[in-house]
Amino acid sequence: MNNVISICKGIAIILMVLGHAEPPTLISNFIYIFHMPLFFITAGYFFSRKYLDDPWTFCVKRFKGLYIPFLKWSLFFLILHNLWFKIGLLNEQFGNWTGGVTHPYGTREFFQRLMLIFTSMSGYDEFMAGAFWFFRGLLIASIMFLILYKLIDSKTKLSPIAGVIAVCTIALAFNAFRLGFGFKLKYIPNGGLREVWGIFFFGIGVIYRYYEEKIGNRRWVTAICLAIMCVGAWNHWCGMNNNGQMRDLATLPLTGIAGFLVTKHLSTIINLAGGIVARTLTYIGSNTLYIFIFHIISFKVVSWLKIIWYDLDPGQIGCHMVIHFNNHEDYFWLLYTIVGTALPLLVLWAWRRYASPRLAPLSLIISR
Repeated sequence: MNNVISICKGIAIILMVLGHAEPPTLISNFIYIFHMPLFFITAGYFFSRKYLDDPWTFCVKRFKGLYIPFLKWSLFFLILHNLWFKIGLLNEQFGNWTGGVTHPYGTREFFQRLMLIFTSMSGYDEFMAGAFWFFRGLLIASIMFLILYKLIDSKTKLSPIAGVIAVCTIALAFNAFRLGFGFKLKYIPNGGLREVWGIFFFGIGVIYRYYEEKIGNRRWVTAICLAIMCVGAWNHWCGMNNNGQMRDLATLPLTGIAGFLVTKHLSTIINLAGGIVARTLTYIGSNTLYIFIFHIISFKVVSWLKIIWYDLDPGQIGCHMVIHFNNHEDYFWLLYTIVGTALPLLVLWAWRRYASPRLAPLSLIISR
C-alpha cells in the first residue's frame, strides 16, 4: 500500500469526523469543499487498466469491499435502532437538527428498511450510520467508471488517458443536465448526484496517477491550490451534497482537485519526515472503515461530558450528530473529533489483541 495515499486517507477521515463535529462555520466550509472528493480520488488512484480485460474481478472486489460491509453494519444498526431509544442514545425530542424526526421502528418499517438495505443500499439508520451513503456512492461510481471506460476504450481510438478524460467529461455533462433540468436517476437514492460526482473524481484519481511524476509536489502549485480552497471556504462553495447548483460544475472540480493536491503534498512531507505522526496517520488511513462506521456512536461519550459540563437536559445525548448547544463558541468540537477518531481505533485494537485470538479456535470448530 502506498503510505502517502494512506496518510491522505487518514487526513480525509479525520476531516470527515471534524466536519460532523460541527466546528466553526469557516472550518466546516473549508472541509466540505474537498474532503469527500478526496476519498473518491484516492480510490481512483489505485485503478488499473487490467480490469478492462477482467471487469468481473474488479466488480467482485468492489462488492466485497463495499456492499458486504455496508450490508453487515447497516443490519447491525438497524437491529439495534430501537435499543438506542430504550437506553436514551436516541430520542424523539432531540433527534435531529429540528427535533422530533427520528422514532422507534415498528415491524412494518423495520422490514421496509431491511429490503431497502439489500436492494438499494438505503434504509440504514441515518442517526447512527449517517455517512453510509458513501458505500453506495463509491460502489456505483467505481463500477460505472469501469463500464464507461471499457465502452469508450473498445469503441473509439482514444488513448488510455484520453478515455479517462472522456469519462470525466461525460460525468460533468450529465450533472449539468441533471442540475439544469432537475433530472434524477430514479433508482438511486437522492437522484444520483453524488454518485455521478463520484465517477468524475474517481477518474481524476486515475488521471493523477498517470501524470503523478510530472505533477510532483511543487510548492507554488500547493500555494495556489490552498488559496483556491480558502476562497471557496470564504464564499461557502458547495461540496458533494444532494442539493447542488449549476455553480458547482465549476467550483467543485476546482476545490476537489485543489484539496487533493494540497493533502497529497502535505502527506508526502509527513511520510518523508517519518516518526509517530506518519505512523499514526498511516494506521488511521489503513483503518478508515471503522472510524467511518463508529464515529457517530463514539460522539455520544463526548455528548455525555458536554451535558455534565453545561448541566443540560440529559435527553440531549440524543442530538444528531452532536449536541448543538454553544457548538460554535466552545471547543467541544475538538474533543468530538479526537474521540470520534480514536475510540473506534482503540476498540479495534482491543478486539484484535484480546477477543479475536480467543474466538479463533471457536471459528475453526464451527467451520468443521
